[in-house]
Amino acid sequence: MPSHAPHPTTEPRTESSQPASDDPLLRERAHLAASRSALRAMRADAEALNIADVTANWVNAEVLQGEIDARIKALADLSHTPLFFGRLDYLHAPGLDLAEGAAGESFYIGRRHVHDADGDPMVIDWRAPVSQPFYRASKKDPMDLKLRRRFGYTAGELTAYEDEHLTDPAEAARTSALLQSEIERPRVGPMRDIVATIQPEQDEIVRAGIGGSVCVQGAPGTGKTAVGLHRVAYLLYAHRERLARSGTLVIGPNRSFLHYIEQVLPALGELEVKQATVDDLVGHVEVRGTDEAAAATVKGDARMAEVLRRAVRSHITPPQEPCVVVRGSRRWRVPAYELEEIVQELRDREIRYGAARDALPQRIAHAVLVRMEQAGEAPDDRVQDAVARNTAVKAAVKAVWPPVDPAKLVLRLLGDADFLAEQAEGILTPEEQKTILWNKPARSVKSAKWSAADAVLIDEATDLIARTPSLGHVVLDEAQDLSPMQYRAVGRRCTTGSATILGDIAQGTTPWATNTWEEALTHLGKPGSAVEELTQGFRVPREVIAYASRLLPAIAPDLTEATSIRESAGDFAIRPVDPAGLTAATLAACDDALAKEGSIGLIAAEARIPELRSALEAAGVTCLAPGEETSAEARLTLVPATLAKGLEYDYVVLDEPAAIVDGEPDERTGLRRLYVCLTRAVSGLTVVHAAALPEQLADG
Repeated sequence: MPSHAPHPTTEPRTESSQPASDDPLLRERAHLAASRSALRAMRADAEALNIADVTANWVNAEVLQGEIDARIKALADLSHTPLFFGRLDYLHAPGLDLAEGAAGESFYIGRRHVHDADGDPMVIDWRAPVSQPFYRASKKDPMDLKLRRRFGYTAGELTAYEDEHLTDPAEAARTSALLQSEIERPRVGPMRDIVATIQPEQDEIVRAGIGGSVCVQGAPGTGKTAVGLHRVAYLLYAHRERLARSGTLVIGPNRSFLHYIEQVLPALGELEVKQATVDDLVGHVEVRGTDEAAAATVKGDARMAEVLRRAVRSHITPPQEPCVVVRGSRRWRVPAYELEEIVQELRDREIRYGAARDALPQRIAHAVLVRMEQAGEAPDDRVQDAVARNTAVKAAVKAVWPPVDPAKLVLRLLGDADFLAEQAEGILTPEEQKTILWNKPARSVKSAKWSAADAVLIDEATDLIARTPSLGHVVLDEAQDLSPMQYRAVGRRCTTGSATILGDIAQGTTPWATNTWEEALTHLGKPGSAVEELTQGFRVPREVIAYASRLLPAIAPDLTEATSIRESAGDFAIRPVDPAGLTAATLAACDDALAKEGSIGLIAAEARIPELRSALEAAGVTCLAPGEETSAEARLTLVPATLAKGLEYDYVVLDEPAAIVDGEPDERTGLRRLYVCLTRAVSGLTVVHAAALPEQLADG
């Protein structure tokens, strides 16, 4: 291992004129080249594996080959992604198998493990225990580190290093220039990983155990999405076998957001994590309709779960006739009162409707076998199974406990006022029932114009009939916008697993947005889970976050105002203009932003998007849709305010804040939407307005 730099460095070291043997930078470059060579050898070894003689059949061969292909893909060397970003020099052996007798040894910390031909580590995975001090060690608690070195890269080439001597009292506390540079690096393209810049409070969440769920309340720019994704990567590292069986899932608010984050986990070597929206999870029917806000709010209320439970159970009918089973010359009669006892026992157990229905014929068959035994016969299990399949038993089950189709059930509930009134009595008020009833009942499941909220109701009914499979871990991002019924839909996917819930109460932009995380966790089925708050911002410049935070007293008075650790204050400007010149002024602000390096997001109210798109096209400016990857030729994205959440751009031009507020059903939701839009900028924000700004943003 190369030794550390001989003297403390207060600024990043770059290439010097020293001989190669004496130049630490050249030695580090040599280690990088050797590590890349070792990674290529690891990939070549995987590609050379021959499984022809080690599999028993073609099924095993397919499975094993799939695992090998995934391994080969994970071992790809991404030329513009640094293989390692730090180095730790320990005072003593860390006490791990890989470091036995390694007192004073150095470990390179990177995105994945790399070993040489002898199996000795050249790069340690950032998730390994020995890597943890890279993120958490401090002057107060050096964690047995002598030195922490950070590396700077340009286009994949190692160009600088910076040392921090944690046990040297003569070295004054200072801010890492390389860390600050990495945080403030322009964002072009999709979201990237933050393994080189994870902060101690973030690392604690990332490495939290799999046994419990964690909720992260994070102000804009605090890295909550990145923390959630890196937590998945960490859990897959620490519990790979367990999660390989049960699966992992990342849930985002929309497709644009998922496209934006989709490269983070593959860059960390994790290729098997699935991504979906809540709408994808509950996609039992085609969504072709929309609800008024009042109807969607009632449909999303947790009380609807009990309405649906009643509706499903309403199909159970007390038996009126005995069940008579004919076998050969004998007739076996189970009286109606005994059938009723069997049915009641199943009802009292509160098991799912479908499971109870499957159990009912066996219970009836058992009652018949008891009579057979009393008559001196000796039936076995095969006889009981045959009786359970008997026509008379099937007819009795169908009459008492008929099959229920979830979509047809919700169709009836929303289209039949009498049926809804019966099931919702004492739960929903008559006014609420009227709010969710369709004006014109649909004729069939296929012809119905289902809304997104209707699909969630169908998912609830589906689970009441048959249990939804549970995953090992679910990450739910932008969770503050979910309704209680949507939380229940997500919770069903992790009943036996854990969850990481990410969000910001202040960014709740639906009428049913979450009021408290405790309430949300209860609906999710994870009450009592830890709630962590991130308030230290890494993305949004100081002036921008301070300006946006003026809205907090009106939209989330209980939240702590975020602070920015960025040394750069950021470009910030407010441009009042004449109404007739609003669009021209917005395009001029875009031209100013395009003169700088990085991505540009033009964010506007939905109603303003067509005019702005036409103006951009007329000016010859290429504009992308949210989630599309930027390039040197196309760096400007036209973003409807409703899709801005979770996205980030180096420079944001915000068009007419008043129109964004007015585009929402109420002022609080409108101000929260505006708060989201104001906090998408990484380097600079320009607000262009003709109408008066909300009073909370007035100077003063």
